[in-house]
Amino acid sequence: MPKNTNNNSRRSFIANVTKGVVGATLIPTIITAKDRKRHFLEMIRSQQHFSSNDMVQVALIGSGNMGVADATTCISVPGVKLIAVCDLYDGRLADAKKRWGNDIFTTRDYREILERTDVDAVIIAVPDFWHKDISVAAMNKGKHVYCEKPMVHDISEAPAIVDAQKRNNVVFQVGSQGMSSLGNEKAKELLKDGAIGALNYAEGFWARMSPIGAWQYPIPADASPATVDWDRYLAITTKRPFDKLRFFRWRNYRDYGTGVAGDLFVHLFSSLHFVTGSIGPNKIMATGGLRYWKDGREVPDVMLGMFDYPETKVHPAFNLSLRVNFVDGTGGTNYLRMVGSEGSMTVEWDKVTVYKNKYQEDETDPLAKAKNLAASGNQYVYDRKKMLDPDTLVYTAEEGYKGAHFDHHYNWINAIRTKGQVAENPLFGFRAAAPALLCNRSYFENKIMQWDPENLKVI
Repeated sequence: MPKNTNNNSRRSFIANVTKGVVGATLIPTIITAKDRKRHFLEMIRSQQHFSSNDMVQVALIGSGNMGVADATTCISVPGVKLIAVCDLYDGRLADAKKRWGNDIFTTRDYREILERTDVDAVIIAVPDFWHKDISVAAMNKGKHVYCEKPMVHDISEAPAIVDAQKRNNVVFQVGSQGMSSLGNEKAKELLKDGAIGALNYAEGFWARMSPIGAWQYPIPADASPATVDWDRYLAITTKRPFDKLRFFRWRNYRDYGTGVAGDLFVHLFSSLHFVTGSIGPNKIMATGGLRYWKDGREVPDVMLGMFDYPETKVHPAFNLSLRVNFVDGTGGTNYLRMVGSEGSMTVEWDKVTVYKNKYQEDETDPLAKAKNLAASGNQYVYDRKKMLDPDTLVYTAEEGYKGAHFDHHYNWINAIRTKGQVAENPLFGFRAAAPALLCNRSYFENKIMQWDPENLKVI
């Protein structure tokens, strides 16, 4: 297996990158909106200084749709190079060489990736049930990790990831890309400044266009035990005869995926927790059903969740309701709406809309009294109009914004370079995943779940 003979000098460069790339200016651990443009321009200007030893060298583990999107975005960050790809389907490995070049190392065995000394970091975009094992193994080998959401397949797996990150002192980012968006940053700022008053309620909705958005992913014509490493796929779960549906449409099955809650609710939890500073709800309940996609799948296509958030030092008590619908084919409809005592705001990744409450005139106000007198005919008062604050404010991203996905990978790579913090570390990822996974438990067990978000345990 090829090794990088200049590995030590490259790692040294990464650890001291602030000396050679951004000079005396230290990039903040989490890039803010006002700093993003300046820092990006600095990176662009300094691209000519990157050599083969200077790159953050990344490997992709899991080259499906999301993995390809992650890798493509990540290597668009200056100073990042993709050098290896792992997948259990031969067709994806062949596609990787077509897409990124014949010099890309490919393998079915992720352990071969982790043994390479020239791999600094890995993107883990495998089915949910493999997240914990591969993440922990990667960190134990000293690799930085970008792991797709939800961070884990089951709540019991999360402490192992939190512990591995602390022990190995590597950078671990959970892949809920909206976390790094301009929209989330602006919403956090607006809520803190009192734009909608005291938060009392929030709601979120997510829909996907049928059929692909309902996880009806295309199945290659050559799918077979010869082209798919089925035994390796099932190595940590229930053994079954080869089933191409369970491999290529894995989200439909509980052994491998986490349903609509793990796929989509977790985005909304991540954004809500970032904007509010919350560590999570303490009461969780869910309902729903398999209403349309009766194709053998085991998870609902419609789910509704309700959550109680207790009062903390950073926010009042509030309620949250979430909905996912895979039936109506609305295609890409999603939002997080936060309602306060003085208005509400709808949060999207590149847009925030604030709606202010309209108040009736206070009858104790002298001018209001005068108006009433005038109406009764007792005296004349000039009803002079006033300048009104707008009842709707819309904040949109500047033209040319590269988007939340780029920002999330940029923040990860920046943290690797500066030994800084990421937008979504394992503890944050645990607290975002837990209510989503407990939503599934509430649905399947038909009961209300009680959760301790501070001590991270089911009550």
